[in-house]
Amino acid sequence: MYKGIYIALSGAVLKQKYMDIFAQNVANASTPGYKKTRISFKDYMIPVDNKPPSVTDGRAMVETSQSITDFSNGTLLRTGNPLDLALNGEGFFALENNRYTRNGNFKINSEGYLTTQDDIKVLGSGGPITVQGRQIDVNESGEVFVDNVSVGALKIVDFQDKSKLGKLNDGVFATDAAGEEIKAAVSQGYLEASNVEAVKEIVQMITSLREFESYQKVIQAFDEASSKVTNEMGKG
Repeated sequence: MYKGIYIALSGAVLKQKYMDIFAQNVANASTPGYKKTRISFKDYMIPVDNKPPSVTDGRAMVETSQSITDFSNGTLLRTGNPLDLALNGEGFFALENNRYTRNGNFKINSEGYLTTQDDIKVLGSGGPITVQGRQIDVNESGEVFVDNVSVGALKIVDFQDKSKLGKLNDGVFATDAAGEEIKAAVSQGYLEASNVEAVKEIVQMITSLREFESYQKVIQAFDEASSKVTNEMGKG
């Protein structure tokens, strides 16, 4: 009976994690360049008591295997802001301190550096890019011009194993792995939208909530049955 409770509990815990992930995705649906998270799970058979693990009773526990980031591209949205940049295809904008992003919603800080909204400096091939001037133009190759004078090219990198990218806030990732500098098409005046489909995520979150509630009812039923058996044994 207790194994039944554990099975139901493992399902409830998994659905709770699903709801947390869906809620996080929905909360970032409007964050430029945000990549949605998914979780995978695995199940395993429960061994029969006092027998080798290879001998099972046919019931399965489930547990979270790993969180997976979906790096599929979002739609490009025109903003007309010269400091908004989007990448067509693969790659990430390189930022200082081994951070990377697809969120090209940049600004100029008080020191004249091109930065993220959280003041993380955007890197060019020769270091942080300064953009002190009136007119800022970025061509398709990522070269930045200030008042028609080139100040460097954006550093765009990609990774063969994107699973090493740790997700931070606002569509920023961090890793100590060395990325490969690549050529990418840059669109000025555009932002890449999040790849989250908000309506779909909300539907999945509601479904997970209902399944979580079902597991709770099963756990409660097992608990009541167990209490009843214990009471009957006490009377005997």
